[in-house]
Order: sequence, then structure tokens, then C-alpha cells
Amino acid sequence: MGGHSHWSQVKRQKGVADARRGQAFTKLGREISVAARAGGPDPEANFRLRLAVQRARDNNMPNDTIERAIKRGSSGAEGAELAEATYEGYGPGGIAILVEVMTDNRNRSVSDIRTTFSRHGGNLGEAGCVAWLFESKGVILVDAPESEREELALVAIDASAEDVDIEGERVEIHTKAEDMEKVRRALEEQSITVESAELTKVPKSTISLGEKEALQSLKLLDRLEELDDVQRVHSNAEFPDEVLAAYSG
Repeated sequence: MGGHSHWSQVKRQKGVADARRGQAFTKLGREISVAARAGGPDPEANFRLRLAVQRARDNNMPNDTIERAIKRGSSGAEGAELAEATYEGYGPGGIAILVEVMTDNRNRSVSDIRTTFSRHGGNLGEAGCVAWLFESKGVILVDAPESEREELALVAIDASAEDVDIEGERVEIHTKAEDMEKVRRALEEQSITVESAELTKVPKSTISLGEKEALQSLKLLDRLEELDDVQRVHSNAEFPDEVLAAYSG
């Protein structure tokens, strides 16, 4: 699981920059609205909406903004024209990349994504070319002092966690997709503060990159994430620690 620990490392070091917070909230709100449209406005009865709302809260989205997004989606005012799609491709060094999109114009989305791949040393592939390399997992991140990590790991495993990885002060917990919420609640019942919990695509294997390809790949992933229609980007890249430190600095 060591390779995937870099997923949390990139996420941690990049964070949500203040300059991009507005864009991040727009994407989170879109996800909430689409979930509310699909399954109704009650998070307790709509698992997808419950996850979207929790993810928004993890990113410090104000409650009134969350409520407005739910109302827009459930009333049909927003989300009716949005379609979901996943695009697949390759980045520098042959890494696999999945791009999840919510868009009201597929032609615009695929054109923007193809151009971004081409400009940063990658190429858009055919449907199915890399999806098989990923599986849906729950990933929970917790900051915990050293004295609490062993107990935290036991709580998570007792609640059906598949794996626990400790990296510095960060504990990364993997679960089956359907068990993520159960594990999160078990942690919170023990007064353990969960920094984030989300369903994501975890690579079954990773590709270690040299410095040049790592920098190119980080730029490509960033540019893809900045596209308005893109919700999430996943890759199987494993980045050298020194490149991550330099890039985030």
C-alpha cells in the first residue's frame, strides 16, 4: 500500500489553496446538487448525498452553502443538464489517469481534457484502457499523535477496515467502498477526529517516476483538476518525496 500513501501526501501538500477555494466550492456544490437530484434531499436516506455533504464539510464549506446546493438539486434548478462521464488516458512515464467529469457539454469537456493531456506530455485514451487498473475504495485520513495510533488502528480494523498505513503524523485507512461510513462512525464514536473520508479510485499497482516525469505528471494532474468540468482526477503515479516537497513549496 506504500505507493498509494502518496495519494494522501499529494493531497496533504497541495490542500485547497485560497485562490482555488471558490472553484473547489463550485465543484463540491455541483456534486451535492447532482446527488440530491438523483436520490432526494435527505442525506440520511441518500447515501451519495451524505458522502457529498460530508466531503463539503471536510473542506470547510459553509452549511448555508451546502443547504442551497441541496435545494437547487432537489428542485431541479441545478443538475438537470449535468451528465457524468469518466475519461481515461496516459501521462508522462506511462502512468494511468482517470478523469471524472460533471458537464452540460461533453464536446467541450473532452476537447479541454484532450488538449490538457497533449500539452503536458500525455494522451487521452479509449474508454476502458486504464479503468481496470483501479478499484473503488474508501480512504479515511486521520491526524493522530504517536501514542494514539495503535489504538486507532485497532478501532479501524475492528470496524472492517482493510488496511491502515501510518506516514508521519498521518494515518491513512482503506476500506471497502460499502464499509467506509461504518469505519468513520466507529472512529468518531471513540472521539477520533477524522480529517477526511471519501470514496476514491485506488490503483491496484503504481508506477515509480523519475524527477522529470514526476514534475510533468504533477503539472498535468493539476491542470486537469483546474478544468471547470472536472470533479476528480486519479492516477497510479508514485512520486519521489523530494519532488513533492519541491513542487508544493
